Amino acid sequence: MPTFSRPMINLYARDLPRALAFYASLGFAETFRTPKTGEPSHVELTLDGFTLGVATVDAARDHHGLNPRGEGRWIEIVLWTDDVDAAIEAMAARGAPVVTPPHDFLDGALRAAWTTDPEGNPIQLVQRR
Repeated sequence: MPTFSRPMINLYARDLPRALAFYASLGFAETFRTPKTGEPSHVELTLDGFTLGVATVDAARDHHGLNPRGEGRWIEIVLWTDDVDAAIEAMAARGAPVVTPPHDFLDGALRAAWTTDPEGNPIQLVQRR
């Protein structure tokens, strides 16, 4: 099984600027955003060593084929790895469903796939290319 590191949580927001303002008011500092100019679709914030990603619902759907919907609890665990393809294959072999197969995004800078834990909570596996 590949090694995992830097766990973080992603939230999905219908109003990204409002969510970012809320977390900034709690002391979170922006450490990453994409795209770098214009309206962001994903922003990462850090507080005391913890990273929180906030992404738009549209980005989840348009870039990854996910469909976060409903009220509340739009959350996923993110596990960085050195090999997304091997990680999703190993997890599938253990019975975890493949929600979204491995694919490149951010102009090929990252590769990601999604599975779930036994309770259906989404887990994103991601690697830098």
